[in-house]
Amino acid sequence: MRRAFCALLAVLVYAGPVAVANADYPDRPVRIVVPVAAGGGVDVMARLLAQKLSERWGQQFVVENRAGAAGIIGTKAVIGTPADGYTLLYTPSSLALTVAVNRTPPYDVGKDLTPIINVAVSPYALVVNNSVPATSLQAFIAYAKANPNALSYSSAGVGSASHLAAELFKSMAGVEMVHVPNKGMNPAVVDVLGGQVQVLFASVPALLTEKSDRVRPIAMAESKRSALLPDLPTIAESGLPGFEVANWAGLLGPAGMDPQIVDRLHDGIIAILDSADMKERIKTLGYDMIAGAPDAFAAQLTSDVARWSEVVKRANIPLN
Repeated sequence: MRRAFCALLAVLVYAGPVAVANADYPDRPVRIVVPVAAGGGVDVMARLLAQKLSERWGQQFVVENRAGAAGIIGTKAVIGTPADGYTLLYTPSSLALTVAVNRTPPYDVGKDLTPIINVAVSPYALVVNNSVPATSLQAFIAYAKANPNALSYSSAGVGSASHLAAELFKSMAGVEMVHVPNKGMNPAVVDVLGGQVQVLFASVPALLTEKSDRVRPIAMAESKRSALLPDLPTIAESGLPGFEVANWAGLLGPAGMDPQIVDRLHDGIIAILDSADMKERIKTLGYDMIAGAPDAFAAQLTSDVARWSEVVKRANIPLN
């Protein structure tokens, strides 16, 4: 009996300080590394969250941009740091793409990082120049099949989300199109506007910024309709079930983070995202809310790496 009591007392003594430490988190400034340049949507979202978290908990959440090498530099700046919640990573979905397009992956998303929350997604749509005589996905697929390699599609570059999305679409729809890579999404949008190419998996915010009648969206690439274009059906519901391209952005930490700190961060951000002003701000930035749980985010990462690795292999995309 005395032995059991002592064992219980030891557990309580050990657990007490941990619980207190987690309850006090954060008790000093937190660094959020963003692996892209300042000024874009991902950076703006990170800074919004940092501001709101600072206000919520009375500690500074500071954004640090570490751009370069398709996000590898910033990601590696977080991997291997102490898993105490004071160094975090706010990253776009290039985190998974980078693993798929590199001969020697720079990290293992399942082992090197702790998913906290998948915040939002910048939706993609299948867009065509008005020279293409199709107004629905089925009509577009039929036209592409009847005219193999007559259509060309642009992208933000080899191995980019827009490139892999088009290759996934070609495979699932059974069509052939010619790839014309570009250096970024904006030049790719310009090319499809000008008719130099006929097809593009375009970022919807970039598309809406142009507000041109020279192109038209055919279908959304997400698994569900976007609040930005609610009347536009998805590719999945239009005849290619299972098709999904999610250009998400989310928060992670180093591997081995305390689940209580993960939950505290997740729940705090959920509360922030649930406010009316944040909902409106996210929509204004061109995002759809995800607000996913850590396990759902982990599943998304695993799924993305597997799917894009298969697309890269099937399309014979050169590995870096």
